[in-house]
Amino acid sequence: MSDKKEKEAKPKKKGGGMMLKVGAAGALLVVGGGGAYGLVAAGILGGAHSGEKEDKNPKLVRKGEVDPFAPAKKEGGEEGGGEEVDGKGGSAFRTAYFSFTEDFTSNLKGSDALVQMSMACSTHRDYRVILWLHKHELAVRSALLTTLAETPYEEVQSAEGKAKLQKQLVAAINKVLTDAEGFGGVDAVYFKTFIVQ
Repeated sequence: MSDKKEKEAKPKKKGGGMMLKVGAAGALLVVGGGGAYGLVAAGILGGAHSGEKEDKNPKLVRKGEVDPFAPAKKEGGEEGGGEEVDGKGGSAFRTAYFSFTEDFTSNLKGSDALVQMSMACSTHRDYRVILWLHKHELAVRSALLTTLAETPYEEVQSAEGKAKLQKQLVAAINKVLTDAEGFGGVDAVYFKTFIVQ
């Protein structure tokens, strides 16, 4: 009887209990490690590592920040002026402008009328966008002239129509830059002169 009591008094060993705990811990490590690797690979965690794609597109430049791609300034600043000073209000980002060197003259769709204009565009991104505009000005001019030729005469008669045209011109410029450099970056187009004859 004593043998029977000893057997009943001893707790029963659970088969593989320790193995189950070790297996579960290992599975958690594998899943957690895989998840962490996935987050790092996606760029959500950690910095850029070799083999990962780093965003090399032009970055937004805040007012007061140094643009690493801007041309070096001449000593003493511009004639009659000093250092560039940003205002405290308005946009949080610096605006850089590009003026097209020549005027644009184009016929208007469905009309004998011509439009003659000079224009500029702007970006809040780093100076690479301006460099690309210089580099691809010929292709950009061609795209802008095509867009103008597709514009109906009636559209350029109203402020709403001109605002619509400005958006179309921005899209045309950004398409050329995206096709050539992989990124657009132009935010707005401005008419310096605008004559319809």
